[in-house]
Amino acid sequence: MQILYNIATVLLAIMAIPLLIIRAIREDGFIERIKQSLGNLPKHALDAVEKKQCIWVHAASVGEIVAASPLIKEFRIEFPNSPILVSVVTSSGYAMANRIVKDADTIIYFPLDLPWIAESLVKKVQPRVFLPVETELWPNFLKAARRFHIPVMMVNGRISDKSVKRYHHLHSLLKDMIGTVNTFAMQSDIDAQYIVRLGAAENLVTVTGNTKFDQTYTNVSLDEKQQMIFEMGLTNATGILLAGSTHKGEENHILEAFRQLRKKFPMAKLVIAPRDIMRKDEIMTLCQMFQFKVKTRTELQTHPATDHDVVILDTIGELGKVYSVGDVIYVGGSLIPHGGHNILEPAAHGKAIIVGNKMFNFKDTHALFSKRNACITVENQAQLGVSIENLFRDSVERCRMEQETLAIMKENRGAARKSAVLLHELLNACEQRQNSGIVKSTEKIENFQTYLYQLVHGRAEHGILSQFAISILYSFSFIYHLLVNFKLAGYRWGILKQQQLACHVISLGNITVGGTGKTPTAQRLARAIRDMGYRVVILNRGYRAKWKGQVGVVSDGKKLYMSAAEAGDEAFLLAKNLPNVPVLIGAERAITGQYAVEHFGAEVAILDDGYQHWQLKRDMDILLIDAINVFGNSYMLPRGTLREPVTHLDRADVCLMTKVDQAAPGVCEQIKETVAKYNEHALIVESIHLPRCFIEVADWDRDIAAEGIDISYMHNKKVMAVSAIGNPASFEQTISDIGAVIVESLRYPDHHDYTTEEMQDVFRQSLKQGVEAIIITEKDAVKIPNEIIHADHPIPIYVISIEITFQEGDLEFHELLSQSLKKKLGK
Repeated sequence: MQILYNIATVLLAIMAIPLLIIRAIREDGFIERIKQSLGNLPKHALDAVEKKQCIWVHAASVGEIVAASPLIKEFRIEFPNSPILVSVVTSSGYAMANRIVKDADTIIYFPLDLPWIAESLVKKVQPRVFLPVETELWPNFLKAARRFHIPVMMVNGRISDKSVKRYHHLHSLLKDMIGTVNTFAMQSDIDAQYIVRLGAAENLVTVTGNTKFDQTYTNVSLDEKQQMIFEMGLTNATGILLAGSTHKGEENHILEAFRQLRKKFPMAKLVIAPRDIMRKDEIMTLCQMFQFKVKTRTELQTHPATDHDVVILDTIGELGKVYSVGDVIYVGGSLIPHGGHNILEPAAHGKAIIVGNKMFNFKDTHALFSKRNACITVENQAQLGVSIENLFRDSVERCRMEQETLAIMKENRGAARKSAVLLHELLNACEQRQNSGIVKSTEKIENFQTYLYQLVHGRAEHGILSQFAISILYSFSFIYHLLVNFKLAGYRWGILKQQQLACHVISLGNITVGGTGKTPTAQRLARAIRDMGYRVVILNRGYRAKWKGQVGVVSDGKKLYMSAAEAGDEAFLLAKNLPNVPVLIGAERAITGQYAVEHFGAEVAILDDGYQHWQLKRDMDILLIDAINVFGNSYMLPRGTLREPVTHLDRADVCLMTKVDQAAPGVCEQIKETVAKYNEHALIVESIHLPRCFIEVADWDRDIAAEGIDISYMHNKKVMAVSAIGNPASFEQTISDIGAVIVESLRYPDHHDYTTEEMQDVFRQSLKQGVEAIIITEKDAVKIPNEIIHADHPIPIYVISIEITFQEGDLEFHELLSQSLKKKLGK
């Protein structure tokens, strides 16, 4: 869906080029708008917010800016040291923002929602938080926010009936967007229910109220009101009917109602404020057809007059204040199936309000005012005319409605303050979590592998070369995506043949590159099956093994036959950790598996990292999902870290979420929802990486099962973390969680072979920084030279021993495993 969305966006942008050229010629400032839409912000705008922990508020147009204005005032009070960036989509929104939002440090046009533009701008600005107003959700921008760990909070959230129906057609795209939002501050209970129906977790949703109740930009003094009446030539009017935000098809009804009103109130006057001011000539012609004399607001500013019947408000951003001059207000978009407009602007002035019966976009607000008889709802032009005439005639009823609207406004203020408090709580939670894991990290070797990793995760230096490289990677990702799907289809349709072993086959793997905890999980699974009385073997591909051949026996379960260099670090570690479990390496698992059956009597074969090894039939597929790096960066290789599309979750029998204790709030629920979306039958199991003890590296080398020292020994000790693994952040988080103080972490490329010189450099840096211990993983321990392991160290090196503990779903998994084994093996 995301690819289709991006293709559609590019095609629409290309198709719009002729129109954009015309507007650039005709409209002043339009070229600057195009530049900003392409992510090129003016220097003064960028300087005000770039990498300054700004609060980014995004509002599409005028209505959202009105809702955002009281929020921004509260944010300025709550976060005085954070610059505020406001972005808009429309030119009218831009004009309105510059008119009423005085607390923003800079106002810009929102960038075109394409991956490279969104990612580039988010990387430049690096905001503290992103706040979309109402329903301003953009897929690529939110994906970029997620990639750069920018928290997102929907403010003044509003979901209409129409939106709910429309979003259901964009289910997969919507799920990703909703899953990126950390907190939802919704206008009403109805909106909260709708956003939950669309996929938001209930614990992330709060009803704060409608911030438009808090608006102050419309405040008008008596002198200002009299000045507007004078400027619009309304001083001689005995009453003023004001129709705001009208749409095509409504002005006929309004003008007919006004004609009937003039029969009883000949000195009444009408102000029409069309939603689209470009329609002013059309409306002027319509007024003349009704034989009314008509003037525009801009015309009256230069040529004052009082002999007209109708004034057309053809200015941007004035309606909120102009509502103050009306005696009876009709709010447009409500007699046609548009859904209505905001009635809070006229209500802020204490006005008697009339609307049509099609207010479905403002259902909750409309219901509130209707329940208190502070708003009249009409179904047609005849009812509109009668209601207007009655309010002009009955000043007592009109006064009652005016007082009731003011009372409702007063009772419902405070949404902006609630939202500011909620934002403070969100940022505190996010920043505490980030700070708890903040470590000075040093990438010790910069090569093509590390550059590529930084590039696809948006951490490489931004420039033309990087953008070109990303474009090339996108192309290869598309090709790779097709090839993966074609290959899998070949196996599913029987075009490519799968081989079968005379034993129970379990594949264990993931759909991303990088560390998800496969090795410790394979150890736990093998031990469990061994302890159930089955002869189990592990078939590993032997990644980066120096040994070359079809079948390599790393261990027969009793003796090690290869070193870490010969077998590869993962296979060697499995063999070292698993007595009575043979470990074999080889690219063709069918061949190594057949060897295991014939020579070791294997009853169960575990394919370590075998989810993509489709050449071999399996009886159970176990898919690991890293809860702190869910599906990588959501792109396929080589642009991203996905080996397969997320849709391929459908093959898994078991989805094992790893490191759930380190996951951000709401992530586990999102994973479960994603799994259920593509595979409703898979068993979902949760696991954590539990630190067992620390073992001095020489003791670990002699006896991997050595008792070691309790994890509490490292509490408050200054340590250096050294690793060459797929996910060093998780390793470092584990160390921090047990109370050790990480002075620095040294990160080497995954599977790196340490040299003596590198380890000596580690010692020098540790001594310089006053480190009390160096901590490594078991995977690193097998790659350290023997002369270092068994030498006297100036600072001790400890291996952290980790065991996988299954939590939710543990009993169900063991029952499923037991039944699968019995079904295949008959015992």
